[in-house]
Amino acid sequence: MSDLLPSSWCEIHLDRVSRNLELTHRLLPKGTSLCAVMKADAYGHGIDRVVPLLIEHGVTRIGITSNAEARAVRRAGFTGRLFRLRAASLLEVEGALADRVEEQVGSLRAARQMRDLFDAGRATVGVHLSLNAQGMSRDGLEISTKAGQRDCRNIVRDIGAHIIGICTHFPSNEPARLEHSADLFTEQVAWVCANTGLQRADLLVHAGSSLTLLLGAQIETDMYRCGAILYGVLNPELGFRPTMEIKSRVVHIGEYPKGATVGYDCDHVLSEDRRLACVSIGYAAGYSRVAQGRGSVLIRGQVAPVLGKVSMNSIVADVTDIPEAQVEDDATLFGTDGTACLGPSDAVAQFGTILPDLFADWGARNPKVYR
Repeated sequence: MSDLLPSSWCEIHLDRVSRNLELTHRLLPKGTSLCAVMKADAYGHGIDRVVPLLIEHGVTRIGITSNAEARAVRRAGFTGRLFRLRAASLLEVEGALADRVEEQVGSLRAARQMRDLFDAGRATVGVHLSLNAQGMSRDGLEISTKAGQRDCRNIVRDIGAHIIGICTHFPSNEPARLEHSADLFTEQVAWVCANTGLQRADLLVHAGSSLTLLLGAQIETDMYRCGAILYGVLNPELGFRPTMEIKSRVVHIGEYPKGATVGYDCDHVLSEDRRLACVSIGYAAGYSRVAQGRGSVLIRGQVAPVLGKVSMNSIVADVTDIPEAQVEDDATLFGTDGTACLGPSDAVAQFGTILPDLFADWGARNPKVYR
């Protein structure tokens, strides 16, 4: 840990990342491959430390969203295939040419921009035709319409020689919806191949995420694009474990009488004398204000409720029932302390959001300590 002694920090368990990778590979249906998702700096875990594990485990495809992520993946030593998980502006595409990023194309405009780059000899890797397939409606081509079908034919006419894949993004993993989306995507891939010069055997057709893989749904995909599963936010019953914990420390303990108020706006009034601890984390480090009235931390392996409103750089925990608690004790906001645990369901209940959101936020706001 830095000699600057951070007020709060993320503990990253690299051994758990490796274990989650092993479990993920076991779940992959025969004949399919894994695209490991590294967006948001590997969900807040640090691309520079996670990518070497991917290389060690034989991962040959990585998904990113930003040029900074692409560059970080390459700097970490990855020489395999890089796929951008969203549409990109021309400036982004040009900025990522040196990192050999395979881009999505979901419009005739994007296709013609790529054609110019191919014709000039600047683009050297293929692209993926992105279909909406009644999906996210954000960057895929909608070929259920006559206009979309016309654009699809023109896209293939202009850059068909450079199209190496067809992809979509399912909007829901609820079984009935997923089945419908998967069937529609299969139909649309077949339409593209029947109505253009593209051949299915030459294409990497891919859809599906961590949830799709875990459901075991029968979908047509050559590759699963997985992020959340690698960081243990899903299916602990299968052995997946969260790979990040967030911790802080107790910086003050005081005795406060019945009737004393806690936090801004006198939000909480003590109904009896209590022993309270100030913990050096607040909303600036990702301990969201929405946790007011429902938050807790672990100190000395015991649960301490958080009282009052969350401040920018501190929270107050009730340690009356933890008489051994002292200044300098670690406080665990998410993770384990001895046999006690604040796990994914606790975090979701406290902060009202999904764990990937929390991991990305905590990882961006706090220094990381690797275990």
